[in-house]
Amino acid sequence: MKVVSNTAQNGSIKLVQITDTHLFEPEDGSLLSVNTRDSFHAVVNAIVERHVEFDAILATGDISQDHTEKSYQRFVNGIAPLEKTCFWLPGNHDFKPSMTSVLPSSQIQPAEYVLLGEHWQLILLDSQVVGVPHGRLSDSQLDLLDSKLAQYPDKHALVLLHHHPILVGSAWLDQHCLKDADNFWQVVSKHNNTKAVLCGHVHQDMNVNHQGVQVMATPSTCVQFKPNSNDFALDARSPGWRELILNADGSLETRVQRLPEGQFQPDFSSAGY
Repeated sequence: MKVVSNTAQNGSIKLVQITDTHLFEPEDGSLLSVNTRDSFHAVVNAIVERHVEFDAILATGDISQDHTEKSYQRFVNGIAPLEKTCFWLPGNHDFKPSMTSVLPSSQIQPAEYVLLGEHWQLILLDSQVVGVPHGRLSDSQLDLLDSKLAQYPDKHALVLLHHHPILVGSAWLDQHCLKDADNFWQVVSKHNNTKAVLCGHVHQDMNVNHQGVQVMATPSTCVQFKPNSNDFALDARSPGWRELILNADGSLETRVQRLPEGQFQPDFSSAGY
């Protein structure tokens, strides 16, 4: 179990989420004509230049696109300017043996469970199903969620996973969602301390209430998928990240930030990847 100390006097915890970096070993590695190393570095630099305050970094999967150890080392090197501890989990594109090859790291802390200050807990779930784009939570992952929510009923919970546990309204993306999501929500509904669920995977901003829980997804640091598009389609919006403030009373404040408009435009003629 890891512990993150809060720096705010009011007991709140501040977090930054970066997701779906899709890094390559080659410096010129590109996804749909976007150089993912350059866009990732641009996001990190923007966070630094805007003097964003945060206590920890959350990275919600698809760190790599090509499975190489070097691509994960690029991530380790790339987040160094952010200085704070980073908690990460695998996405469908990740290769866990290469992912763990860069550990131990001074910043990245592999963890399933984190205490965030006095009032919050962070539960990180692995929804990867090797070789396929959709996700699923194993019985052991569901048991982890259940046991931690029960162990600390007085702590508000933020749950992280890569795949979206509710539909986003795009048919091509929703076929790659968290399968058997009802099992996830059954566990959540047994307890009353899950305040929010945070995921990646969909390369777009989502912030909705589902069964009394705030469910959020976040723009990628590289290409963006066009919302509400049944067929594969790319969005012209720029790469981004999410900032969160977890308040002592269980409320949450969040906003998505992006690079300036027009940066890192993809190949809009692409039919998929």
